[in-house]
Amino acid sequence: MSLIGSIFHKFSERAGQKHTLAEWQTVLQASGAVVNGRFQASTDTDKHHNTGRHIIGIERWGQSRLRVFLGEKLVMDEYDEYRPAADLDMDALRKIFSETRQETIALTANIQEAGISPAQTVAHNDMGNLTVRGWLAYLNGHASRESGRL
Repeated sequence: MSLIGSIFHKFSERAGQKHTLAEWQTVLQASGAVVNGRFQASTDTDKHHNTGRHIIGIERWGQSRLRVFLGEKLVMDEYDEYRPAADLDMDALRKIFSETRQETIALTANIQEAGISPAQTVAHNDMGNLTVRGWLAYLNGHASRESGRL
């Protein structure tokens, strides 16, 4: 784990523990609306496309890790293959982000319903093992921070 990974690990776990899984669903819904608004207000530039694709790719990649909590096999891959196509306009990316965030919220509800132990962890490539709530804090914070560049 890198120094930056160690710092983000501590930050994500600390932030993650502030909310129950039910509360995280509400937090993710609210922050998703803010990020969605930033997508909607952005212009069609290469920078905005790249940022939007990055945000969506990380969220989808994180979902693959959340599914491990539900029994799927862990694949230690990178986020690149989860990014949407490069030729999409910002409106299409906004719609994809909105759908992707709703899927994250649904996964959170599924994990809650499954009664997954809050101490269970799944590996992050650079931050080490994160709990469900650590993963949710990471995904929430990432989209919120990065969307400021849209």
